[in-house]
Amino acid sequence: MNDHATWRKSSYSGTEQGDCVELADLVGGIGLRDSKDARAGHLSLSRAELAELLRQIDS
Repeated sequence: MNDHATWRKSSYSGTEQGDCVELADLVGGIGLRDSKDARAGHLSLSRAELAELLRQIDS
């Protein structure tokens, strides 16, 4: 796991501790994790894979 990554969540998430996904810029890609359980690890995707995931979610 990348302990030095800066994890960010959307400003649309609000201030409550709800169901949020956080993103981090990692070497060679993007990390995604559940903000409620950051210690559980993260999913690493290339920028192209993340773009395709977002396209699939949006369609």
